[in-house]
Amino acid sequence: MNLNATLIAQIVVFFILGWFTMKFVWPPIMKALDERAAKIADGLAAADKAKADLALAEKKAVEEMRKARESAGDVRATAEKQGAKVLEDARAEANRIIAQAREAAEGEAAAAAQRAKQDLREQVALLAVAGAEQILRREIDAKAHADLLANLKQELQ
Repeated sequence: MNLNATLIAQIVVFFILGWFTMKFVWPPIMKALDERAAKIADGLAAADKAKADLALAEKKAVEEMRKARESAGDVRATAEKQGAKVLEDARAEANRIIAQAREAAEGEAAAAAQRAKQDLREQVALLAVAGAEQILRREIDAKAHADLLANLKQELQ
């Protein structure tokens, strides 16, 4: 066989094989590689987006915690103010009730003293009338008058 013919046949077969590979084999391989590269790029983009979302979520969580602490502080301050107000109102009400009770007790004491004085006056008047009646019934005698007055003194004490 002729070396030149073999060489030319091999070159022709090589070009046919190259053309066949470029026409039918190479496009699916390139398509699969492009799809794989697109999936990898999408995965990397999703990872970057997830990382950004995580950072944003962390910032929001920190902000919400700060707001919750402030809100809790406000609620606590409001509760303390309300507690102090309730305590002050209770003290004022207690002082008012004590003052009313004191005034009522003083009024009752004054009324009782007035009644006692009135009763004492009535008793003194009765005793004076009784003493005068006894004096008038007995004969007029200085010694008898002195005894009656002494008796009257003892009754008054």
